[in-house]
Amino acid sequence: MNHVEGDNELPGYTPRLGATSSVAPLDAFTPGSEHTISLEDSKGHKWLLLSVKSRAPTSEFCPTFCAGDLISGSVILDILKLRSSKAIVVTATTTLVGQEGQDFLVIEKELWTPAMALPDGSMVPKLEKGHYTWPFEIALPNETEVLDRKEKKKFTLPPSFTERASPAYINYKITVIVKRGALRVNQTLTTDFAYVPITKPELPSPMLQKTCRENIPFIGPEGDPEGWYILPSVTVTGTLFGAKRGNVDFSLALAKPLNYARGSVMPLWLTFTGTDEQALDLLANHQAIRVFLKRSLATGSDATSDYAGKHTDNFFVGTMARAVFWPAGEASTTGKRVLRGEVTLKKTFKQSVVFPRFSVRYHLEVHPFEAVGFVHAPHVSGPLLTQPVNVTSFHATGIVMRSFAPPNYAEETENFDNSVGLLENGNQRFYHHAGLGVS
Repeated sequence: MNHVEGDNELPGYTPRLGATSSVAPLDAFTPGSEHTISLEDSKGHKWLLLSVKSRAPTSEFCPTFCAGDLISGSVILDILKLRSSKAIVVTATTTLVGQEGQDFLVIEKELWTPAMALPDGSMVPKLEKGHYTWPFEIALPNETEVLDRKEKKKFTLPPSFTERASPAYINYKITVIVKRGALRVNQTLTTDFAYVPITKPELPSPMLQKTCRENIPFIGPEGDPEGWYILPSVTVTGTLFGAKRGNVDFSLALAKPLNYARGSVMPLWLTFTGTDEQALDLLANHQAIRVFLKRSLATGSDATSDYAGKHTDNFFVGTMARAVFWPAGEASTTGKRVLRGEVTLKKTFKQSVVFPRFSVRYHLEVHPFEAVGFVHAPHVSGPLLTQPVNVTSFHATGIVMRSFAPPNYAEETENFDNSVGLLENGNQRFYHHAGLGVS
């Protein structure tokens, strides 16, 4: 799937296996395209058609909608002989599928019954031979009321979500139902569609805005204190080349606000201080620094909690990216080393979402350093620092955080296989979902 960066781009969407359409490149979405599917009889006659207008550029792509969009289209019946239809209904539904399916949004619009007039104003008890067209519009609400831990609450509609080996997915679809009365099977026609909530970071500091617009390297916390969130300083203690002990303090800063768009970067600023120059040089080496962007996916009843079942089989963690760092030039002096850094947020990343029985969260982790000749003492097993962050579907208005990493410091290719992470961290009963989509 191709994605093209742009201030007004739409995030990508992964269709479920069996979907007849792929998804358009991000910059290609324009209102007015039409997606049509049909049902045929035994002789190949298309007697029921569903047409939906969306942001997708051509009918080859999956219909796509953003928050606030109106789903509009038409239902067409081309009847060759009298049909004993009792009603024509179009529905938009959203289903969260995990251990069991749950429809948390159902919008139904009745297009015709014998008690309703046809679009031309006439009344008929049955649909006789002929061509019938019913236009329809469905307004998707921005939020829905859902039961969360025994209490009904309102939540923003979540984005479409499906991923290889994922323990859950969120599916949106439009269905036409031709009801045929008692003891007769209703006939249905369904198409999936992608839904993308509009989430954007707040604007960064004026100085960071200036660097983005003028495409110049950003200024660190000392020159732009308003633009950075500085994490607590951490002291690293260890043995150098098995001969002496050394202490180094480091401080990590993240560009504010702590919300970052897919298809952009997360700017970082890393400062080391200490009296041992050798220890400073060892730890301030870009290859020794291990800062990772992690993603957690929770599917249990406490998914909306900030402490969602981290030690249960409903909690899954995967590594999404590794930060890169490079020297910040003149900022380094005796007793001090300063590095610029960034984390690349790929356009394929899923946006952050918190919803009953389903949440996607991100956090940054600083892991113990891996420097030749340096050994942590005492041994450190877990992260030295952890900071939650959010991933949004759109860039801040007029602002794109672009990469400034020099080519020789660019992100090394690593196999961050998220589906493997899911299986390693959760109950493998979900393995049968592996065929539902591709990430």
